[in-house]
Amino acid sequence: MKRAAAPTTDRPEGGTAARGATGAHQSLSKYIRARFDECSRSQKDVAQYIVDHLDEAAFQTAEELARRANTSSSTVVRFSQALGFEGFPELQAAAREEYRRVHASPASSDAAASGSGPLFSLDQNEFETALAADHLNVEETARKISRSSVEALVQAIIAAEKVLVAGTDQMAFFASYLRHLLMLLDLRVDVVASPSQEALSRLGRIDENTLVIGLSAGRPHPLVVRAMKLARHRKAQTAAITDATLSEVAKLAHIKLYYSSNSPAFVRSHAALLSLVQALAYGVYAQDSAQYDDRIKAFRLK
Repeated sequence: MKRAAAPTTDRPEGGTAARGATGAHQSLSKYIRARFDECSRSQKDVAQYIVDHLDEAAFQTAEELARRANTSSSTVVRFSQALGFEGFPELQAAAREEYRRVHASPASSDAAASGSGPLFSLDQNEFETALAADHLNVEETARKISRSSVEALVQAIIAAEKVLVAGTDQMAFFASYLRHLLMLLDLRVDVVASPSQEALSRLGRIDENTLVIGLSAGRPHPLVVRAMKLARHRKAQTAAITDATLSEVAKLAHIKLYYSSNSPAFVRSHAALLSLVQALAYGVYAQDSAQYDDRIKAFRLK
């Protein structure tokens, strides 16, 4: 790392140039967060992915990382250099050092001792690898999610006169499924999944009694960002369900729920998102199950 002009305490760990006599260093994740606003739009995609998928950044090539972050390998290299590294290998060294430190913590050792280690043997095939990743994503999401944020979103759903769920492309399915679950409880829910005239008219009906929930994976779709900005402008309550802690959708939300989407496959894993959506709907149901039971029984008889 070459940033000689900056104090060594501001540098991420990893690489000989980043190690000073005091040992007072930022982790790579914290360092990226601190400099996130200085990045270009494409570099922000890389930054988001590294912060939320540190294990993949630590052990994948620049080409693989670029593909998962929906950008180019040259952008990954330029991002590394913008942070002050000579190139991606030096940034990856910092990622590996942070990853090993985190996984060497007492909490990780306790988890391994309690039997929550890998589901399959080391010679697992592709199917088992993907299934194990889904299992870990659900577990990591459950461990890291904020109970207060979940409770706040449950109460916001119940209190809202109407709920609008915005999610496009791959998120359109989960937006529709959340709508289905909440409508079973006789709640008023709309979905915005494409820039159609009908969807835009739904955005036009957002008011201060609306709860807008934005769903995103990686870089959010402009339509979802537009919905969140409009909701904030009209003083509506906003919530984000996203796998990127630095997402623009999350920045516009009053309530934030994050899920893990690490995957060895060619697409992100949404197993944790599906679990989160179902658990959220159940949380709403549990607030007054007696009120909702008759409605659900009537639906099942159809």
